Amino acid sequence: MNTPITIIGAGLGGLMLARVLHVHGIASTIYEAEVSPDMRAQGGQLDIHDYNGQVALKAAGLFDEFTAIIHAGGEATRVLDKHGTVLLDEPDDGTGNRPEVQRGDLRRLLLNSLPADTIRWGHRLASVSSLGNGRHLLTFSDGRTVESDMLVGADGAWSKIRPLLSEARPAYVGTSFIETYLFDADIHHTASAEAVGAGALFALAPEKAILAHREADGVLHTYVALNKPEDWLEGIDFSDASTALARVAEEFEGWAPELTALITDGETDAIPRKIYALPIDHTWGRVPGVTLLGDAAHLMSPFAGEGANLAMLDGAELGKAIAANAGDMKAALRAYEAELFRRSASAAAEAERNLKLCFDESAPYSLLNLFSQPSTNQ
Repeated sequence: MNTPITIIGAGLGGLMLARVLHVHGIASTIYEAEVSPDMRAQGGQLDIHDYNGQVALKAAGLFDEFTAIIHAGGEATRVLDKHGTVLLDEPDDGTGNRPEVQRGDLRRLLLNSLPADTIRWGHRLASVSSLGNGRHLLTFSDGRTVESDMLVGADGAWSKIRPLLSEARPAYVGTSFIETYLFDADIHHTASAEAVGAGALFALAPEKAILAHREADGVLHTYVALNKPEDWLEGIDFSDASTALARVAEEFEGWAPELTALITDGETDAIPRKIYALPIDHTWGRVPGVTLLGDAAHLMSPFAGEGANLAMLDGAELGKAIAANAGDMKAALRAYEAELFRRSASAAAEAERNLKLCFDESAPYSLLNLFSQPSTNQ
């Protein structure tokens, strides 16, 4: 089987690429390891920025539909110290510059915008090899094979396509996350709900933080962040959620109880996650017939809030470049990658800077200083 444009990964970036290609009358096929779109939960809220994520949605002809899934009021921001003292309390200003949406809702919007036969579910990539002249052979875990004339790696942090272009591998940034959820918070977790407020909470101290989002229907999504060695999470038994969360909460001894309750009152399995990043200046030489987008191209810490936004913009810009250079894929990829490298290096540098600021010796005041600076995003 031969497909002209083959996309590996049905995340936001891969779906956006397929959608923009479809808008321009260009067919593509996505191969996704998951067996269905509902195989797993899709994570929490995303703030979609007007200078990249929203630009992509407009290129995809989906901006009006996007506005219908926005979590109204979700742009509110609070910064607290470890004692629960409110240092910053900014309401949602209603401008829509960075509105919040559920990742699952956004993914569903993109999925529903594609022809039904675009995605091949249950195709876990096992290996990929070059056939020469820009063509590649993909072998999936069940033995099926596909030949591709144009291959796009949208397959995330541990991309199997990246090694065709680059020897770079993600490195641990020194920070680990533990996630959990509280439900019906305004009824059952009133003190924590009040602490979080209407949108995003940042409660920081040197080397650690309790972060949270208020999501729809009274859900509080907690992200505990700790600067720890890479093997630290292995010392906690996450098969017992309450014990695991109690162990994590020990790292916050002396913090306000309404903040530590965001950990100990967690009502779901605790999800451990180590944070990795590619080098800030990650680039590659032009290789015929293959490129990358999203985390496969520029994995960075979440402290710039750009991961999903960049993935969607990558997908939109690659789709537009292919459409604008009909019959000349080399020119399309050259134009796309030049801008990709520029914007991803800028965002990755911002993410690294913000990560250090959030956990340095002056936290949380370092974050307050950052929030007081005018935005330089274009």
